[in-house]
Amino acid sequence: MKLLSDWGFTRKGWRSGERGEYLVLLQGALLIGFVLVPVYRPSEWNIGSPALLYLRWGITAVLGLAAFILIIKGLLDLGRNLTPLPYPREDGQLVRSGIYGIVRHPLYSGLILAAFSWVVFQVSLSHLVAAIILFIFFDLKANREEVWLSEKYSEYSDYQQQVKKLIPWLY
Repeated sequence: MKLLSDWGFTRKGWRSGERGEYLVLLQGALLIGFVLVPVYRPSEWNIGSPALLYLRWGITAVLGLAAFILIIKGLLDLGRNLTPLPYPREDGQLVRSGIYGIVRHPLYSGLILAAFSWVVFQVSLSHLVAAIILFIFFDLKANREEVWLSEKYSEYSDYQQQVKKLIPWLY
């Protein structure tokens, strides 16, 4: 229970959702839904060629490795500032170094890349739709989080101008 309160969870917050508690629940539901969605692959999407199979595996590996690096490095660089809530910790500091100097939301980016890695591995149209939904959700969640970060840290707007939100160097 102490860990949850250290992360900023409160009884009042669960009643009001004032710190993004419901976004955390929705995120969990979307991630579970992504895992449980059945593979749908149109018959014309069959990959019979060994070259295409190896290409698919290579793309999957690159996306998966990038996702792993973003998530692990994001967790390590965030350190004690980590909270599952999009609302910043009361005792937190703005982290702009490490992976956060390349992308503002590396944990979200890593989950998005992991989802697209699975899409390529499965060649699944249903997972592609689910991954797009995850991307949209994390983009909207990041927008809400950035409002709170801007309110807490005066230098956040400068950081937003220097570092991309979800896709390093692109978006």
